[in-house]
Amino acid sequence: MGSPVLVTGAGIISAIGNCKSEVLSSLQQGRSGISRLKYIDAGGLDVPCGEVRMTDAELKSALGIDETELMPRTSLLGIHALREAMKQAGISRGMLSDIPLVSGTTVGGMEKSELHFREYLECGRLSGYFSVHDCGAATELMATYFGDFDSVTTLSTACSSAANAIMRGADMIRSGRADIVAVGGSECLSSFHLNGFNTLMILDSRPCRPFDSERAGLNLGEGAAYLILESEESAARRGARPLACLRGYANACDAFHQTASSENGEGAFLAMAGALADAGCTPADIDYVNAHGTGTPNNDASESAALRRLFPENMPAVSSTKSFTGHTTSASGSVEAVICILAMQEGFVPVNLNWRSSGPDTVSPFAGAGMGHKHSYEGDKEPKARLENVLCNSFGFGGNDSSMLFSAYRKMR
Repeated sequence: MGSPVLVTGAGIISAIGNCKSEVLSSLQQGRSGISRLKYIDAGGLDVPCGEVRMTDAELKSALGIDETELMPRTSLLGIHALREAMKQAGISRGMLSDIPLVSGTTVGGMEKSELHFREYLECGRLSGYFSVHDCGAATELMATYFGDFDSVTTLSTACSSAANAIMRGADMIRSGRADIVAVGGSECLSSFHLNGFNTLMILDSRPCRPFDSERAGLNLGEGAAYLILESEESAARRGARPLACLRGYANACDAFHQTASSENGEGAFLAMAGALADAGCTPADIDYVNAHGTGTPNNDASESAALRRLFPENMPAVSSTKSFTGHTTSASGSVEAVICILAMQEGFVPVNLNWRSSGPDTVSPFAGAGMGHKHSYEGDKEPKARLENVLCNSFGFGGNDSSMLFSAYRKMR
């Protein structure tokens, strides 16, 4: 069991809100952000997605960035969320030289590059946006906006990128490498992104239905979320108020397939079990699991198998919030980490929207009161109003699976 890693700041922007208070309101009111595409040209592909309700120009204006500056949407979303997290934690520009930034993304600046590649092929004219195409450049642009961080690291492990960024930051604190680390992930929608998932035939033409017997695929989304992680000693010294404690975490790989998960959910099981072991917790300690829950037939069956292996009795409440935000891919780990922290602070379990019934291969998630009844996972027990320990799952292509255990903070003695 490692030393405590505290969360002292959090920021988020997603399809259900441009800040924590808006996201919280949407979660509590059961208001989804899934809709038809408005801002992204997907080359004729018309599918529901979770878009952030701001144009690039609006984001730049809100951030005080000149409209002519080369800035991919991934960076703009990341800056927006990181700024909220830093403000809550009381992090000033003068402190950044001692604070590493670790961020996850896979799309990077792709959505700008794809607008110009035909021009390059036809005319040989190289747009400046190609210089900010790669994932590392997107993070560097974020860092430059705020100042000189101690170091800047970009992780790209598909849909577990942000979770792995959070875990790397926590390792830096546990090892004494840093007292404070800014961690999270950012991802924007792009035509290549959307059509790539469409080629895999896993996009749903309707709002996604995680764990439902009639689920047909996922809805892609975009967004960003960041946490400020801090050692207990540093938080006490600064007078920072802990929001939660990142008590345990683990990464595992089932190495089963490039894009599919194994039938018994080996990678997911090992990640969740590892997070419990790292935290010194038992399955009975967990009050809620924020599932990866993409809505694809394969993922939901595989994750369900892993959950049933880990919780053969007394299953906690389980839900997927991707039915609110869409699957924000590389940012999903941090987006859902912030959602977990909000749920812990406000004492509620986010509902699994659009679920009606489960088959034998999937768990029955918490569907809330919106359907005229309340239902908690694998039974009719009411979930605890007070969440002490929450698991947050993020599983990536190639079986790169991560799980984080957030706990209510109690001063260590």
